[in-house]
Amino acid sequence: MADAPQIPDEAEVRARWGAFVWTAENAELAKTIIARYPAGRQQSAVMPLLDLAQRQVGAETQTQGWLPVPVMEYIGRQLDMPYMRVYEVATFYTMYNLAPVGRYHVQVCGTTPCMLRGSDDVFSACKNKGLVKGATTPDGLFTLTEVECLGACANAPMVQINDDNYEDLTYDSMSAILETLAAGGSPKIGPQIDRQTSCPEGGPTTLKEMVVENHDYRGEW
Repeated sequence: MADAPQIPDEAEVRARWGAFVWTAENAELAKTIIARYPAGRQQSAVMPLLDLAQRQVGAETQTQGWLPVPVMEYIGRQLDMPYMRVYEVATFYTMYNLAPVGRYHVQVCGTTPCMLRGSDDVFSACKNKGLVKGATTPDGLFTLTEVECLGACANAPMVQINDDNYEDLTYDSMSAILETLAAGGSPKIGPQIDRQTSCPEGGPTTLKEMVVENHDYRGEW
């Protein structure tokens, strides 16, 4: 269901990213990451290095970031790993973007639990704010993608925007989130209704005495 990435022209990509190297800070972080693994097993660091590289590209482009081919080649050389092996990892996980995205990558879950709980309303809210699946808005702010299960079925429907989940959505709450982001604000992450994480709406329905005890002990719940 995920939309095919619109990868830019290779010559353009290589002209822009062919000289990619880590920033001084990220170079030290990459060394720390690689050092977590035994000698000869440094290829195990490929996933965190891909994430680090995507974030560096994002910082340079003021977007969520993506992984140009020269960047993946750079990681392969650092890990003594064939480029194709790096590419196989990057193409397997949807957390890695293979094409440029906007500042906010709006990933809407369209799998059965979210669909039954109203993901169509979430998509409608996105559409009415100018978002189109598989595309980035003209202002470069939002990219909309439909994805498979993001593991928050009890809080369906939900979206992941960059590193944050927004759950228990309605048309209105999704619209409000997009408006807040567009205005430079920070929407409340997690459930958009009155519940803690995936607890029952309105608070616990069982073991209420334990809730009182925890509240007394911690001073909060």
